[in-house]
Amino acid sequence: MLELIKAGGWPMIPLLLLTVVALAIVVERFWSLRRERILPPGLGEEVRIWVAKGKPLEQAHIDSLRSNSPLGALLAAQLDVRQRGREVMRERVEDVGRHLVHRMERFLNSLGTIAAAGPLLGLFGTVVGMIQMFLGILDHGIGDANQLAGGIGKALVCTATGMIVAIPALAFHRYFRGRIASYIVEMEHEAMRLGDVLEGSASTATASGNARKKQ
Repeated sequence: MLELIKAGGWPMIPLLLLTVVALAIVVERFWSLRRERILPPGLGEEVRIWVAKGKPLEQAHIDSLRSNSPLGALLAAQLDVRQRGREVMRERVEDVGRHLVHRMERFLNSLGTIAAAGPLLGLFGTVVGMIQMFLGILDHGIGDANQLAGGIGKALVCTATGMIVAIPALAFHRYFRGRIASYIVEMEHEAMRLGDVLEGSASTATASGNARKKQ
């Protein structure tokens, strides 16, 4: 492995740096996008039960829910405007959802850039190697054919390394995008279910108020 790195020359340095950065991003995103961290099991059901029972929602409880997880932040934003109607709640969910998506997609643009830049850097290293080889031919002649073939092989090391960096980076980039999209769908579903409960609670409260007035 060390001989291959030496064979690629100095263009291998940025490729190795990209490899380290891509690996760090993949590990960090796997840790940050764990399902139990984004969608804690039972959280949506717990909030719906709390609302359905008609218990008072203090601001401290809502703030605690907001800091719990991205799903908690979405449900807390919905609870902040629970008295202002379904349309306002929907708009608030969309606004908060955009911010949550931006946070969950952190570093993914960098990973996509690495996937695109890897083959280009590899090709650049190959071109540099080929130029150096042909300049040597101009100075010393063709010489041994085996040595010439070996020089071409060394020049192609950078291209192979660029692909080795880019292919996993592209695969993980698409994987994380898909995971985030599935999380967003589930979070929207939880928000819709909470909206139904809030609407039902509001209707019940209105009916109870009208009944008291009639009495």
